[in-house]
Amino acid sequence: PWRWRCSPRRGSAACPSAGQIRAAFLRFFEERHGHRRLPSAPVRPRGDPSLLFVNAGMNQFKPIFLGTVHPRSELAQHRRVVNSQKCVRAGGKHNDLEDVGRDTYHHTFFEMLGNWSFGDYFKEEACSMAWELLTDVYEIPRERLYVTYFGGDPSLGLSADEECRDVWLSLGVPASHVLPFPLKDNFWEMGDTGPCGPCTEIHYDHVGGGRNAAALVNQGSPDVVEIWNLVFMQYSREVEGNLLPLPQHHVDTGMGLERLVTVLQNKQSNYDTDLFTPILDAIHKGCRAPRYQGLVGAADVGRVNMAYRVVADHMRTLCVCITDGIYPGFSGAELVLRRILRRAVRFCSEVLQAPPGLLASLVPAVVEVLGDAYPELTRNANQISDIINENEAAFLSSLERGRCIIERTVQQMEPSKNFPTEVAWSLYGSLGFPLDLIDLMLEEKGVNLDSAAFNELALEDAKRKAGGPQAGQPGNTNTHLDVHSLAWLQSGNVPATDDSPKYAYTLGQHGQYEFSPCQATVLMLYRDQSLHKEVGAGQRCGVILDRTNFYAEQGGQDSDQGYMIRLGQQDVLFPVESVHLCGGYVIHEVIAVETLRAGDQVQLFVDEAQRLACMTNHTATHLLNFALRRVLGDSTEQRGSHVTAEQLRFDFDTKGHVTVEQLQQVEQVVQDLIQKNEVVHMAEVPLTLARRVQGLRAVDEGYPDPVRIVSLGVPVENVLTCDSEAAMQTSVELCCGTHLLQTGSVEDLAIISERQLVKGISRVIAVTGGRAKEAREVGQCLAMEVDSLSLRMKQRITSIPEMQNLSKEVGQLTKVVSSTAMPQWQRRELQTILKALQRTANTAIKKLELQQAEKAAQILLAKYCNQPVIIDTVPADSLSILMKVVNQLCDKSPGTSVLLLSPQASGEVLCACQVSKNCLPTFSAADWAVAVCTQMEGKAGGSPIVAKGSGNARGMQGALTTALEFAQSKL
Repeated sequence: PWRWRCSPRRGSAACPSAGQIRAAFLRFFEERHGHRRLPSAPVRPRGDPSLLFVNAGMNQFKPIFLGTVHPRSELAQHRRVVNSQKCVRAGGKHNDLEDVGRDTYHHTFFEMLGNWSFGDYFKEEACSMAWELLTDVYEIPRERLYVTYFGGDPSLGLSADEECRDVWLSLGVPASHVLPFPLKDNFWEMGDTGPCGPCTEIHYDHVGGGRNAAALVNQGSPDVVEIWNLVFMQYSREVEGNLLPLPQHHVDTGMGLERLVTVLQNKQSNYDTDLFTPILDAIHKGCRAPRYQGLVGAADVGRVNMAYRVVADHMRTLCVCITDGIYPGFSGAELVLRRILRRAVRFCSEVLQAPPGLLASLVPAVVEVLGDAYPELTRNANQISDIINENEAAFLSSLERGRCIIERTVQQMEPSKNFPTEVAWSLYGSLGFPLDLIDLMLEEKGVNLDSAAFNELALEDAKRKAGGPQAGQPGNTNTHLDVHSLAWLQSGNVPATDDSPKYAYTLGQHGQYEFSPCQATVLMLYRDQSLHKEVGAGQRCGVILDRTNFYAEQGGQDSDQGYMIRLGQQDVLFPVESVHLCGGYVIHEVIAVETLRAGDQVQLFVDEAQRLACMTNHTATHLLNFALRRVLGDSTEQRGSHVTAEQLRFDFDTKGHVTVEQLQQVEQVVQDLIQKNEVVHMAEVPLTLARRVQGLRAVDEGYPDPVRIVSLGVPVENVLTCDSEAAMQTSVELCCGTHLLQTGSVEDLAIISERQLVKGISRVIAVTGGRAKEAREVGQCLAMEVDSLSLRMKQRITSIPEMQNLSKEVGQLTKVVSSTAMPQWQRRELQTILKALQRTANTAIKKLELQQAEKAAQILLAKYCNQPVIIDTVPADSLSILMKVVNQLCDKSPGTSVLLLSPQASGEVLCACQVSKNCLPTFSAADWAVAVCTQMEGKAGGSPIVAKGSGNARGMQGALTTALEFAQSKL
């Protein structure tokens, strides 16, 4: 008897806890059925750029299913595995974010209970274990369970999975509870290609009472829900779309813990279980809203219950993601998490009327629910709270401003119901409002947003970020001052912009950068190549200020972005999309949400995340410059650079190709400087003094006087002393860019591309921080795939199709290695290996084809014994092999003319022929092949001696007759 059965008998007062239910699942497979229990993988995918988050239990086992797992790795040793996997579905293909809160069963974070067999047990054992666990251990009434199986698909040539059906029937499931369903319901595929197979699902009827609920299965009824999916991977979908049997059968099962707990705790909603109730209780204690009642739709007046569900769900997601190293940010998974956090903040503030800090106060409740299963949550609780508090404070400020903007705009636009697109764009671009949040706030006001016009603005913005004006188009007429406007400004004694506040930032005591806002006066506006004192609402223009903290695009560094507001008018945002320097004047490209006038007092706010990313990459550029000189020699000179928030590009002189070893050495020098966490010293000095510095790095361009020196680890005053060689041992450059204050903030640097632009000049592209870490993880995964392929290539393969498939895999992997962001030194190493593997595969295929051709030729020679003409059909896997058979025959019997046909499984017939030189010019191989293939409704071509072609199998018998008649007429 099982002492650890988690479920009491139905009808008793007590219910098992979620922790007991999870533990029972894991122990059942581990102790009774010999599975190895594995911890959950982090929700940040490792080396899988196709995923934003781990969204299923099988993600970490994809290398096994795909056959790419390294045979010597620990992963390859697994046969039976069980675990509870943390999963996030928000963004990408599986995106439940917008549904969360509206109903009682969608979640962004959930736990997937799963058991796997890798080439071990299959359908009978998998179904038997599942049934035993549900009915004997969890004691779920059998009459409430329904199972589905794959009903077949004639178009794919797949029959119904009667094997699975019969297993369920043998386990005692009534025939009325065993239901067939089509491909879309009961056939699982990993992607467009790869492992796939039929699946069987177990559904639970919440109502029961002896009714037959078979008609409600897979019909979207909340009363009859799927609780477990068992996938039987037995096929592989090829590139051509056909299905081939897998050499090994696998089992991949997934059961959502939240749904299972709902069943075992006799609840109708996941939110009524102890996976959520402690969090919902904590929300109630921290806000002014009434207690959670589980209401949905129209019954949920004021959407209070929806807000409870949103906050509870999103807090679980935030805690798990932050613990696993995904922080709210500005791209990819980080951007999705930022939207999740801001959605939670908005419901806390606007609907639940909660004070600031509520979200962070919920961390202990989440740890209480999940901490035992995932102890990393307990260890990181303080960090989670700090990050949530910091992001909540930033968004609450933006939220209040955004609400005022929306209310004010709605009042001004009455009686119209169409919200101005440019205002929505400023909320989206400047305050970071997700589009769904804007829609929600407008929906409450009863107004609409023109989504098409908004998307058009987004498309314009994407094009502008992708590369600006196309060749042949004029530059931006709002940001590049024409000569006449410049002359007017200078003659009118309009002072140049003071942009020194762009360097006004400090490092806080917790390591965060603090940027101060800047107050300024509008001096002049610029639009369509002319200066204006006033620009109307909705127009794009350049704004010239007396001072600014925005960095203008220069020195290879991208400009800042952000927004400005008028003093005393906090609810009107003017998005700053780019910043340019022209003749000493800094021009801010702005969308005028309202009329802008010269003399307006404004406050400027830089997009701090984008600025910090540029600072990181610019400081990393200096580290890279120094490292290249250290490794490649003092003659290495910078030829150009470009710094963006995403990456850095660096062009330099080189005497030859940079080797793999040199790339590794360069990265190591940079790593050493990062580890030392050197102070970045910056100071303005007279240009003549700066130029005396030994070892100074500078590009061939005009520098201002005084000029800014950036020195790593050595104070500028020390660098400037007479006879100082300090600059020879570190990076000292003339630079106007914005930089980190310490090198440790770079965290990591990976060179992901290196190529020669022209002879003597190379270009490297590098990424830093999290992007560098991700590139290294991807590189390691691809290296394992290449190692696995190498080992498979060393096995003795005698099948041409098998070797051709290996060759195809090498080609596909070569493309992936070439196009994926990963360390360049590693890419080069893998490309060298793959190139050798491709040669090995091609040689092996030719050798096998030759062997097959020789064997076929021997049979035909024995059959026809030196006859003047040989016409026959032979099996051949390709036209190449068929041609080799013909060549072999003619080589061994020079006086014979040969034509061979080879029918293929696809219905195509291949044709190859060769004419004896004794028969020329009367007898032409090309004419012979054309006559035969025309008979088969096909085409052919070649020379008088050899020719080849193809046709349709329906005409093959007539073609053989034509071939003989044609030959007889020519001989």
